[in-house]
Amino acid sequence: MEIVILVGVALALLFNFANGLNDAANSIATIIATKALTPIQAVVLAGVFNLVGPLLFTTAIAKTIGKGIVDPTFLTPPLILVGLIGAVLWVLITSYFGIPVSSSHALIGGLLGAGIAGAGVSAILWPTAEAVELVAVYGLAGAALGAVVLAALALRHGEKVGTYVGLGILIGLTLTFPLLIATGVLEISGILAVLIFIVVSPMLGLISAFVFSLVVVRTVRNHPPRRLGGIFRNLQIFSGSFQAIGHGSNDAQNAMGIITALLLAGGLLTEFTVPLWVILASSLAISLGTLLGGWRVIDKMAKKITKIRPYQGFCASTSAGAVLSLMTSFGVPVSTTHATTGAIMGVGASRGYSAVKWGIVREIVAAWILTIPAAAIVAGLCFLVYQAIWL
Repeated sequence: MEIVILVGVALALLFNFANGLNDAANSIATIIATKALTPIQAVVLAGVFNLVGPLLFTTAIAKTIGKGIVDPTFLTPPLILVGLIGAVLWVLITSYFGIPVSSSHALIGGLLGAGIAGAGVSAILWPTAEAVELVAVYGLAGAALGAVVLAALALRHGEKVGTYVGLGILIGLTLTFPLLIATGVLEISGILAVLIFIVVSPMLGLISAFVFSLVVVRTVRNHPPRRLGGIFRNLQIFSGSFQAIGHGSNDAQNAMGIITALLLAGGLLTEFTVPLWVILASSLAISLGTLLGGWRVIDKMAKKITKIRPYQGFCASTSAGAVLSLMTSFGVPVSTTHATTGAIMGVGASRGYSAVKWGIVREIVAAWILTIPAAAIVAGLCFLVYQAIWL
């Protein structure tokens, strides 16, 4: 059993390393795109602040990963190990092909697949029917309110109502859940929270970056463009650092949750409390992965979605960092990739619909949708192999 736990800890740290490798693009794509720093300087910057992030926030996300997906009574060290293998394989495969995916969702998919294969569907902590109904009611109410508000604004300015109604629905859905959670009106966790924020986090990144870009443009429109370029390149260093802190604080907790669950399942802990050495080791692993950099992913994020100007890079990094920090404070494991890609799309869309290469966006979104089921299938197959060899 001790060997299984040691292997599990090593694999969890490898997962965080692969996470940093794939998600290196999140914190530095805009910095590289605008040449605020050289690629090596940008990667070092992200690595350092990824290490700082987890030390500034709580370990609520680690508890969600370790206790909120699969019933802890079914979480044996071998099952956790298999779930990790499925997640690591998916992240490494997508990193090789330069596809920016969510490492957090890969881990959740791996745990789901291993849990179902090893203990059945009942081992999964599915949301209650009441919780789903409540989310549906609030979501419909938010969508309706958003549609009405934007339709009214369209009529007031003589615009076509149809387009604004659809946009209002998306904005209403996006803003409803963070506001309700922040005010304590709605409490959601586990799988339900993960599924909701697969949609909400990229849209929140897009909306906030879009609005922030417009505000910045309006504020500095009378200043010389050449001077502004230099100022925003320097500001990007700070916004990229902020985003790296958000990335580390959210994604580094994946390995923390897994390692703590392993120690609890192996009888080395009596309650789910993340030890300090686990926090430090997980943070270091994700930082090392970031330092090596996922260059193919960086190329797609930095150059292929839209052409990024210095002020837009600043707006995208700041908006994505704010979304990640907000979600971390809620204890919701969201995709850094989703938030960052949404923010990059938002700053691009601020220059017009055609400024964004939506074909590339569709490829990325398809990978988002596939990540949880794909990682679950890989982990389920790995568990069948484990059973055939050792059981």
